[in-house]
Amino acid sequence: MANSYLSETRRGTAAANRLQIATLIGNSSRSVELLTVDIEHEETQAGVRDLSDPTYPVLARSLRARRDNIGATIASLEALVRGTPKAA
Repeated sequence: MANSYLSETRRGTAAANRLQIATLIGNSSRSVELLTVDIEHEETQAGVRDLSDPTYPVLARSLRARRDNIGATIASLEALVRGTPKAA
């Protein structure tokens, strides 16, 4: 009887973890979209879209780094979800 309860608890925990990760991926993806819009706005305001241009906005450069980091986090989370066995 104890094993059955433990098995159900593990399945429930795994399902909750997958749901939390899916929610985190969704929220992070939304953040990437917002950062992209902010980057485009900064580039438009400055009139510079070339990263190698010395007048490229510092804020846009910083936002790009943040967006790239969040994108890498999303990729890691997606890989984690793919590697997680499904509950039976």
